Amino acid sequence: MNRLVNGKFGPCCSQVLKHRRSLVRYHPEQICHTARQSSILKHTMHERTLQILVLRYSTLTRINKFDATPRPKIVYIRTQNPRMVAGVAVRAVSRLLKLRYLVLGGAVAGGTTLKVKYEAWKEKFPDLSWMDEYMPDSEGLRGAVSGFQKFISHFNLPEKGWLKRNVNSIKGFVADSSQGLSFQSQGLNEGRGSFLTGAVKESGIHITMKAPEGSSSSSSKDPKREEWDRLEQQKEEFLEAQLRYQREIERLERENRQLKKALLLKGDRSSFSRREKKSLIDMYSEVLDELSGYDNSYNTQDHLPRVVVVGDQSAGKTSVLEMVAQARIFPRGSGEMMTRSPVKVTLSEGPQHVAQFKDSDRQFDLTQEKELVSLRQEIELRMKNSVKDGQTVSSDVISLSVRGPGIQRMVLVDLPGIISTVTSGMAADTKESIHDMLTHYMSNPNAIILCIQDGAIDAERSIVTELVSDIDKEGKRTIFVLTKVDLAEKASTNPNRIKQILDGKLFPMKALGYFAVVTGKGNLNDSIDDIRKYEQEFFRGSELFRSGSLKPSQLTTQNLSFAVSDIFWQMVRGSIEQQADTYKASRFNLETEWKNNFPRLRELDRDELFDKARGELLDVTMALGEITPKHWEDAISKLLWKRVSNHVFKNIYLPAAHSEDAGAFNTRVDIELRNWAEQQLSKLSVEVGLQTLQNEFGTLVEQDSKKNDHDVIYDDVISCVQTESLSRHSWLPSNKENLRVIQFNTLEDRSVHDKQQWDAAVQFMEGILQEKMKEVDKNINELTGPSTTEKWVYWKSQSQEQNDRCKTKEELDKIIQSDVKHKDTLTPDEVTTVRRNLFMKNVEVDDKFVQETWNPIYRKHFLQRSLNLAQECRKGFFHYQRGFNETGPQCHDIVLFWRIQRMLHLTSNALRQQIVNTEVRRLEKEVKEVLDDFMEDEKKKKKLLYGRRVELAEELKRVRRIQEKLEDFIAALNKEK
Repeated sequence: MNRLVNGKFGPCCSQVLKHRRSLVRYHPEQICHTARQSSILKHTMHERTLQILVLRYSTLTRINKFDATPRPKIVYIRTQNPRMVAGVAVRAVSRLLKLRYLVLGGAVAGGTTLKVKYEAWKEKFPDLSWMDEYMPDSEGLRGAVSGFQKFISHFNLPEKGWLKRNVNSIKGFVADSSQGLSFQSQGLNEGRGSFLTGAVKESGIHITMKAPEGSSSSSSKDPKREEWDRLEQQKEEFLEAQLRYQREIERLERENRQLKKALLLKGDRSSFSRREKKSLIDMYSEVLDELSGYDNSYNTQDHLPRVVVVGDQSAGKTSVLEMVAQARIFPRGSGEMMTRSPVKVTLSEGPQHVAQFKDSDRQFDLTQEKELVSLRQEIELRMKNSVKDGQTVSSDVISLSVRGPGIQRMVLVDLPGIISTVTSGMAADTKESIHDMLTHYMSNPNAIILCIQDGAIDAERSIVTELVSDIDKEGKRTIFVLTKVDLAEKASTNPNRIKQILDGKLFPMKALGYFAVVTGKGNLNDSIDDIRKYEQEFFRGSELFRSGSLKPSQLTTQNLSFAVSDIFWQMVRGSIEQQADTYKASRFNLETEWKNNFPRLRELDRDELFDKARGELLDVTMALGEITPKHWEDAISKLLWKRVSNHVFKNIYLPAAHSEDAGAFNTRVDIELRNWAEQQLSKLSVEVGLQTLQNEFGTLVEQDSKKNDHDVIYDDVISCVQTESLSRHSWLPSNKENLRVIQFNTLEDRSVHDKQQWDAAVQFMEGILQEKMKEVDKNINELTGPSTTEKWVYWKSQSQEQNDRCKTKEELDKIIQSDVKHKDTLTPDEVTTVRRNLFMKNVEVDDKFVQETWNPIYRKHFLQRSLNLAQECRKGFFHYQRGFNETGPQCHDIVLFWRIQRMLHLTSNALRQQIVNTEVRRLEKEVKEVLDDFMEDEKKKKKLLYGRRVELAEELKRVRRIQEKLEDFIAALNKEK
């Protein structure tokens, strides 16, 4: 039974049968049909029955199909005894019926045991589903195979060597074998090597590393040595064939890139009139840009994947990134820090090899050396501008996108290199700043860490490996890159050290993959094509590669870019949904807070609030054009007279009033007015015009702020823009010159045209004199103190100085009463007399004290006399027309004030026309310019628009925009799947 279950029942029966055949030879042709041989026939029939049973059950055995066990022919024997034959048949059938239970039970038990063993073996077998993401799809494989078959069609085998000698034997062996042979080579079953293996299989080429047959015994050489030489020769030929195939694959990839470029260009031309569609990687880069500047009170962090390039200073980080981007786009230096701020590079495929900054519309053609130089200079300038005073590095991100044919899609961030010592010229905290920056970027649980290690230096001097191992202890998102392998191979005395590094056995860190690259010979002028060619030539002739220490899938920056891109998109697909859910919850929290705190207000962010303030301010500016001309002229005339009244009294009217006769008066007035008009008046008038414009603008702004629908959050914006625009506004020089001509001609005219103008001049003079009289009386009261009435009514008293002033005033009034036409100054004798009289009253004063008291007293006397003259001249227009003879009043003062009044009127009219026709429009334009400048200045807007309402609206808008971009990207990502 055990033999039946184990499948050994058939072989056992076969052996028994052979043993019995060896004892009794049975030949069917010798059978006798006589009765004398019945006993022999009985024995023979029993043996034949047993043989038939054995042959029937021999199908349960595991005998190989090539084991040709002879089966005897079954011969049906006719006998003269039917009962004997029937009995034999009955016994055989009964035995068969008994045996079926054993057969069926054994089959069931064997099947169950086999299934259990299969399931256990299946569980122990490793999961290889992860290889599906790295293997090409069926269409790409068929395309590559068709191209490979085309290559094989014109591929000639070598005239000599192992491959030529054994090709016929290989073909024969393939024809005989039902399963064929597999293309086996160390390192080709990993990464891109597996693709080459599949291509070779489908193309019909089958190569095996078959050991040569042993040499003849007559050979004089050692058989083992000869066999070793043949194996080495076969290995060399195999490596040569492998390199030849690799070159052909590279040629096909170049043709594929050119074809893609042509298709993309054709697609661009055909879709020129349509709206440009963003690529998947561009959409993802926009999401990262939004997240880079996002900060809120809910501590929502950016955990989206990006490739973070880290390494020691001068380890070759930037060179590796340039090889991946296929252009030398970064500033170059020798032994100095060049990367001073993070540079985010978005790589994508496109028809043209161009680069573009996020905040610029200019595209740099990376195929032109001149454009490359300009791009490097621009990056260096942006880095320097981002670094604050007293610092060496900056955390401000420079966003750059690079497109080109054959570029792998991903987002990389180039960070400053780690330094061990702070040198002169660096900030004291440079080392800590770089460490904190790298830790911040690598702490992202979904960030892919591209750890760059310089292969030309001792492994013990590495700083970056320790930092990376502390953050990513399991190495689940780290890719290790060993640069400058060519220098390492030349300088290394222990080649196995490089193999240990790439096997992950030397550094105390773990990684997803290990790669070896060569980024040039150290010449800064080498192009990317030159560097790639040098890299391929080095690895083809490298002893490490030829000896099998380096696997093909671990070499070249091209394989590195493939692996990094695959892992990048794998991380993106695995984390994007979770990030979208996080921002969805954040949006809900922010909307709830807004509804609770600002239920009746719209969710206006900082830009929208600034637009509302802009609209209000522009409405106020437009309202300047609606002010009436009379209002403008009255405001200008009033302000202008306020500015020129002191000059008219002190420098023109008072000196001329003390003239001896009318001729001297008019001469003095004409000279002073001419000089004033030519030198000061026009400039002063322009200042008055600007001041009037500012006053009216401010008045309108104040009126607008008192409206019911006005929002106080706009006040700081409006006030700041108002101040800035008015400070920028200046009067046109041509208007100033026209105004000077008008004023000069007006002041030169001395002929009053009619009685109405005369009366207006008299009234103007009286009003001005009365205002001046009030000012003088106020000044005198301050000098002399309260009067007697004020002392009793308001309980005020005089100070000693005021008392002295009052007694001095009494003495000075006596002098004016004695000489009504007294001059504006006191003679020394008069001052002495006043002091003597005061001394007699026990008041001691000096000359200065007497002169200070005299000035307001004489001013009051002069104004009073001028008022009396104005009243006398009310009816003096007829006398003026006759030429002011000696019998009538001398009204030259009225003519002076008429000239001043007419100048004020014409100046106000001219300034009003210039304001309405020119200056208001110019001011409106300057207000718009200031608003535009403030709109682009984020710091200015944050300073002017602040508060929790603004911050909450700004944060809510940012979260919504991020969520929308995430949803759009997820939809595009699922569509691409």
